[in-house]
Amino acid sequence: MSNFIKQVALVGGGGNAGSHIARALLQTGKHSVTAISRSSSSSSSSTIPPGIPTVRVNYGDPESLVSALRGYDALVITLGVMAPPGTQESLIRAAVQAGVPWILPNEWAADTYDAGLQRDVVPYKQKAEFRKFIEDLPGGGAVSYVAVHTGFWYEFSLPIPDAFGFDLTTRTATLFDDGTAKISTSTLPQVGRAVAALLSLPVTHPDPAVATLDRFRNKPVYVSSFTVSQSDMLDSLCRVTGTLKADWTVRHESSANRYSAGVEAIQRGDWSGMVKMMYARNFFRDGAGDYERTRGTANGVLGLESEDLDEATTMAVERGKY
Repeated sequence: MSNFIKQVALVGGGGNAGSHIARALLQTGKHSVTAISRSSSSSSSSTIPPGIPTVRVNYGDPESLVSALRGYDALVITLGVMAPPGTQESLIRAAVQAGVPWILPNEWAADTYDAGLQRDVVPYKQKAEFRKFIEDLPGGGAVSYVAVHTGFWYEFSLPIPDAFGFDLTTRTATLFDDGTAKISTSTLPQVGRAVAALLSLPVTHPDPAVATLDRFRNKPVYVSSFTVSQSDMLDSLCRVTGTLKADWTVRHESSANRYSAGVEAIQRGDWSGMVKMMYARNFFRDGAGDYERTRGTANGVLGLESEDLDEATTMAVERGKY
C-alpha cells in the first residue's frame, strides 16, 4: 500500500459538509474521490460536486457495500440526521470487510470525547459508541479511525434561532446566561480544508518531526475557524448588517433552562427541541464547548488559518435569506 491516501470513498458527498469535503479533496490534486449513495436515494446526483463519480449501493445488501468499498484507502462518512438507523454500522462493517484501512466516522461535531457532553447529549454518546464499534469489530484491528471535531458549523448555525439564539429576521438575540461563554466553531469550507489536509498527510514518516496521519490513529482531531461567544457574534452581526445593538432586541436565558426546555420538548415528541438542547449544552459554564482551550487544535499541524469572523457572519446572513 502507498504511504499516502489516494482513493477516497465519501458518503454524503452532496450534503452540507460532504460537498465541501469533496471539493477540497479534489482541489489538492492528490486524491480520487467517489461518492457512495443509496440506490433508493431520491437526491439528485447534481448535488454532488462536478468531477466526482457516484456509485449507488443497496444498504440492505452487505455484499453490495463491500464490493463498492474495495480498493479504497479511506472512507469518509457524513450522514444527515434523517439517515436510516443502522446506516453507519452497515458502512463500517462493510469497510472492515473490504479492507479499507482508514475511516473518518460521522463526527463533525463538538467535543464528543467530553464526559459531560456525552452524558447530557445522547447523539454525542452514540458517536463514542461508534468509535468503540470500529475498535471491537472482528478484523477491526486492521482498520483505524480519525474522529474529526469541527464544532457547530458557524454560517449554517447562525441563521437558526434555536441554535446560537439569533433570529436574523426579527433582529432578536437570546444570549445564554451573560452571553460570554465561548465555543469553538468552524465554517463549512474550513471543514473541507481540514479533511483534505488531514488525508494529504503521509501515513507514516521516519522523522518524528514530520506530521503524519498515523499521529491521529484512533484519536480525535480538533479543528476550528475561531472560538467566539454570543456577544462576539452579536458584535459581528452589527458590523456586517450596519446596525447598532440598540436595533436588536436582546434577551437573556439560562443555558441550563434552555437545555432543559429542549429535553422536555423531545420527551413530548417535538424533535425541534434537539437543536435547542444540543446547542445550549455547549454554552454551559463548564467550558465544554471551548475545545480550543481544553484540548487544543490541530490547525497548525494541518496548515489551517483562523478565519475572519465578519466574513463568516456575512456568509451566515446571506444563507439566512434563503
